[in-house]
Amino acid sequence: MRAKLKLNILISLLTVVGLVAKAEARTVNVAVPTLSMVVIAFTAAKEKGYYQEEGLDVNLVVMRDTLGVSALIGGNTDFASMSGAGFTAILGGVPLRFVYTSFFRPMFWLYAKPEFQEIKALKGKRIGVTGLGSGPDNLLRETLKRNGIEGGRDATILALGLPSTVATALRAGTVDAGTISPPFNFMVKEAGFRELVSYLKEDFVELQGSILAHERILQSDPALVEKFVRGTVKGLRYARENKAGTIPILLRYMKLKEDLAGQYYDQVRPIMTTDGTVSVELQKKYLDQALKVLAPKESPAVERIYNYSLARKINAELDASGWKPGK
Repeated sequence: MRAKLKLNILISLLTVVGLVAKAEARTVNVAVPTLSMVVIAFTAAKEKGYYQEEGLDVNLVVMRDTLGVSALIGGNTDFASMSGAGFTAILGGVPLRFVYTSFFRPMFWLYAKPEFQEIKALKGKRIGVTGLGSGPDNLLRETLKRNGIEGGRDATILALGLPSTVATALRAGTVDAGTISPPFNFMVKEAGFRELVSYLKEDFVELQGSILAHERILQSDPALVEKFVRGTVKGLRYARENKAGTIPILLRYMKLKEDLAGQYYDQVRPIMTTDGTVSVELQKKYLDQALKVLAPKESPAVERIYNYSLARKINAELDASGWKPGK
């Protein structure tokens, strides 16, 4: 009887400790464009408890690109992961910084109705993107330009919101083409639509799955930024090194068949960064791409856009401690 009483007291104490720990966890809101492979470092960090280890309760809030960046600027989210829209804001003078990046190539495809066999056939047609000024929009405009089409003048570009809406509009015939992201590229392909461009195979740079932080939080709460980046770096390492464990995480966050999840992982694994940072060469190339499309009055210096020093520091610390992701 006494042993049973001791056991009950122990269970009660552990419960109280757990509740206190949860109560002390800081809520962090992160604007993300999707819960796909793009943010796998974030979802892996949540599922494997890496954010929890940092004392963080992370909420991934799905928003369209421009809304997510507006939420970050307004202080309604702590971080955002909308690279293209974020870059547009930076070139407009907003003090945002890239502090971490998961992928260095675009995970987008340009799909069209089956009767359109080349990009030049899209002249005078309607093309869907998630948002004007977003990454997919900037890529589309440059692609059209390379084929003699001025986006917005020679072809109508429609901002449709979430990636799922772009795919739905294409299937419904509301648009003639659209920039599609996974898993919707699989769906529109199965429905008979034609792939015109796979941006995975092009020479474009797109810093997807990034952490965008406002200068405000970098100055006022560097400890929070470090905790969030550390948890995310651990999530990236897990996703890079453990396909078998990453597929179930993808399936929990996406409506996708297991075999397609495996194909998706294999497609994009080669464009993952190794440590959450990108080279100065790629940083400059991403800036040059944006300048061609957006043509701002002034271009900020590269060091005012990117700051991967914290990610590099965290990786060095993890390496020094011998940290490895579990199964």
